[in-house]
Amino acid sequence: MTGPRTSGSGRLAIGAAWAVLLLGLWLWGRELTSVPGGTTAPTTGDVAAVGRPLGDGPPAPFRPLAPSAPTRVDIPAIGVQAPVVRRGLDRAGAVAPPPFDQPGIVGWYGGGTRPGAPGAALLVGHTDTDTRPAVFHRIGALRPGDTIRVVRTDATVAEFTVEDVETVDRHRFDAARVYGPHERGRAELRLLTCAGTFDRASGTYSANTVVSAYLTGART
Repeated sequence: MTGPRTSGSGRLAIGAAWAVLLLGLWLWGRELTSVPGGTTAPTTGDVAAVGRPLGDGPPAPFRPLAPSAPTRVDIPAIGVQAPVVRRGLDRAGAVAPPPFDQPGIVGWYGGGTRPGAPGAALLVGHTDTDTRPAVFHRIGALRPGDTIRVVRTDATVAEFTVEDVETVDRHRFDAARVYGPHERGRAELRLLTCAGTFDRASGTYSANTVVSAYLTGART
């Protein structure tokens, strides 16, 4: 959601928007990764490099870590420090989003990759509520080179570097690209939330913000 709504309509709108996003995830999890359109619309392109020091290339990927579940995510550039909870599939076969009444919580798709392990781990969060911004409201402001830290149950902190920020039109949602790894063998991370314009008639957003990052360090 992008602004104050009435309680009833707002909750329905969030549910409908998440249904669009998580249906794609469900299909990806079942290895049905062909989605009509098959393209994405980058928000940044070359402009995303603005702010990156001239002559500095991206950091080298760090070796993947042993699997361990996430407990917290910290994103210093946008002031996010949030607990992470495991989310599974609901009765409809889609991934259950974070609770509507806890907008400061990030959901991790527990049926997929653990952050820091090989593959692409998925963290999802609301962009706003009926009355105020939510945990992932500003992830579209992230830029390549920004740091995302994920605290894990084994007491390690997996450090990821943002490499891309996109707005993906929901009618051109490519589940294989969004949810799958971009480079074989790397440990990657995706942050997702609703974006674009809100359609009151359908109760959906026009797009999703997708932040892609990869593991560049770890500490205890």
